[in-house]
Amino acid sequence: MMAFGLIALIAGAASALMFASIISGAMISLVLFYLAPLPLMVAAIGWGPLCASLGGIAAATGLGALFGLPYCIAFAVTVALPAWWLGHLALLGRPVGSLAPDAASAKSAPAPEIEWYPVGRLLLWIAGFATLTTMAALLTLGSDAETITGTLRRGLMRLLRTTDPQTSGEASQFVDALVRMVPAGATIIAMMTLTLNLWLSAKVTATSGRLRRPWPDLMAAELPPMTLVALCIALAFCFTGGLLAIVAQIATAALMMAYALTGFAVLHTLTLALKSRTFWLGSTYVVVVVFGWPVLAMVILGLADAVFGFRERFLRGRQPPPLPTP
Repeated sequence: MMAFGLIALIAGAASALMFASIISGAMISLVLFYLAPLPLMVAAIGWGPLCASLGGIAAATGLGALFGLPYCIAFAVTVALPAWWLGHLALLGRPVGSLAPDAASAKSAPAPEIEWYPVGRLLLWIAGFATLTTMAALLTLGSDAETITGTLRRGLMRLLRTTDPQTSGEASQFVDALVRMVPAGATIIAMMTLTLNLWLSAKVTATSGRLRRPWPDLMAAELPPMTLVALCIALAFCFTGGLLAIVAQIATAALMMAYALTGFAVLHTLTLALKSRTFWLGSTYVVVVVFGWPVLAMVILGLADAVFGFRERFLRGRQPPPLPTP
């Protein structure tokens, strides 16, 4: 029990230090800030959600005592809560199959197969947390759309003037366009960093032998069918106005990134028959990372698979024909 508590405190202290490093303003602190959920996620997956919750509470309390209540709340919402809940869901499973009718047959019956929490639903939860954290960050700038966009514009203009004191009207138009893209961009960053943290924490625990579930088949990841309906509703609200439109834009960006990740899963599946599969996959990842905008192709591929079932048709076509019956 003492070792359990020590692991929780170490994970919480590591996450708190990585989160608070952003105060230094160094470039490396930005990387540490985005990786702040990693220690708590490792604790949640390797030692259970209780370990992560204890570490998160201790870390949030320490940050609140040192830097004030806003840091405590920010850490709890953006780091501790996602790490604890995603770690809990990653270990969630239920037995499937028929139960043994009596004690005698129960002794000889094999252990029931475990159905683990689907990867697609984990992606949906990550999208929800990305929406929550981005919206919480924007609400610190104001309580309505005009105040939020005005604060963002003034901050970006101030930053632009520090680099180039002679700003022109074209720069002002560029800042206006940038302000409109900030909510979606922040959501995409939050989505990708949470996904990376969960993948890294699972890899760490699997390497150390503490991962209590088999490694999931990431190529089979798919979002629940109602996700497409939610995306259509969010897109419709993007054309309204005010704070509701900002929330809809954030939710749309998060769901589209979730479909982009399933699009990569579709790409991995459809290239199984290619001899140069590694080259094409590597080239795709390099192009997406370097240029960014080609990720839209992955979004389209993920959406198309959700509608037309490309992976299911491809895998069904690769199955061997049935044996002839006598």
